[in-house]
Amino acid sequence: MKSRARAVLTAFTLMLSPGFAPAQPMQPATTAQVTEFRLDNGMRVIVNEDHRAPTVAHMIWYRVGSIDETNGTTGVAHALEHMMFKGTRDLKPGEFSKRVAELGGRENAFTSKDYTAYFEQIEKSQLEKVMALEADRMRNLQFDENEFAKEIRVVMEERRLRTEDQPIALLHEALNATAFAVHPYRNPVIGWPTDLEHMTLADVRNWYRMWYAPNNAVMVVSGDVGPEQVHVLAQKYFGKYQGQPIPRGKPQEEPPQRGIKRVTIKAPAENSYVALAFKVPALHDVEKDDDALALDVLAAVLDGYDNARLSAKLVRTDRVAYDVDASYSGIARGPVLFILDGTPAAGVTTEQLEKLLRGEVERVAREGVSEAELNRVKNQLIADEIYKRDSVFGQAMEIGSMEMTGLPYRQIDRLIERLRTVSSAQVQAVASRYFGDDALTVGTLVPLPLSGKKPAPATVPNEPLR
Repeated sequence: MKSRARAVLTAFTLMLSPGFAPAQPMQPATTAQVTEFRLDNGMRVIVNEDHRAPTVAHMIWYRVGSIDETNGTTGVAHALEHMMFKGTRDLKPGEFSKRVAELGGRENAFTSKDYTAYFEQIEKSQLEKVMALEADRMRNLQFDENEFAKEIRVVMEERRLRTEDQPIALLHEALNATAFAVHPYRNPVIGWPTDLEHMTLADVRNWYRMWYAPNNAVMVVSGDVGPEQVHVLAQKYFGKYQGQPIPRGKPQEEPPQRGIKRVTIKAPAENSYVALAFKVPALHDVEKDDDALALDVLAAVLDGYDNARLSAKLVRTDRVAYDVDASYSGIARGPVLFILDGTPAAGVTTEQLEKLLRGEVERVAREGVSEAELNRVKNQLIADEIYKRDSVFGQAMEIGSMEMTGLPYRQIDRLIERLRTVSSAQVQAVASRYFGDDALTVGTLVPLPLSGKKPAPATVPNEPLR
């Protein structure tokens, strides 16, 4: 069974990737084909050449997300993302999307904990036109009270559909808020309901003026383009804007945890559910953070392929769970969690499944992993990494997300090399080191009777918001 973190990325990439078939069999992309330059105003531009098909993915990444929000205005980063489609001095509300569609392209945006990004996917001859559109709204966005009033209601309805009507998403929201006592990751990307209800147009306008500047943005252009062409266009449309001081908040480090934290959510649901979140190291330095790489491999050992340990033991053999997952993503600006979760089978309690999930990690800590299993897992993990490069959009996503979280994109290939070197002893060591009580927060879903109302389509917890 696929881990939740990997499922998010796979579903996200498949949903947004263009419907263009490669002109030739996939060859793994390397950073050797990537060129970078910086405009005088501080804006960075990264060009990834991939000439297999006459298509281009154009992305603008702003290094600002919910991690930068403060109490009282949670959700403002995502609310501004919505307002970015509501018109500029030269464009009416909705006209941005209409023009991209008329060019034969598609566009969208997403907000995460760490960044906000906007993109267009188009035939290569239309690059200049979408770049002009994107540059226009970097500086000339209009803020209309009526448009904001409509859009904030859309955001509140999105929150209801994605979180409040989804028991597992509701549980994960409470899990984050309990695991993190201080860090802004405790707040949901979409915002708390009261903050959305009281959000004002001034809040969104101030956010735009504070963060949306060329020196807080990275442009990624991936596809059938050359760096010279992109440099000329970037200078023409973005180079005219001035940089500005970008605020950076003070560090908000988590205090030491001193024992298990627990949170219980009661909500209408068919089954109970339990999630265990362990505080573990993030990946900040590809060369030095060996434990983060080993944790990535551990997640794959537990849940990286169809017959991985959790599913093989707890679902297929012992039949104590209907589904189980393990997820870890160490690439983040802030602290990260390693999550084990699952739905207990009939006659099994959440307390029992909690112990069984921890037992599988303890088994790795006690017995280790055989070389055959380790090699199979690493091959699958590396294949997943390379598969993400199968589209020009996937390549742009990988470059942008690494840059926004502080990892240089030129270390993408090195990251794969380092994953290959992870040993069984390293996997056994992290399984022993990071899964004690003082790192653990447990979230339990207690199911209430269903009302008969058909639930909204389920979403994966912590998926970037669009």
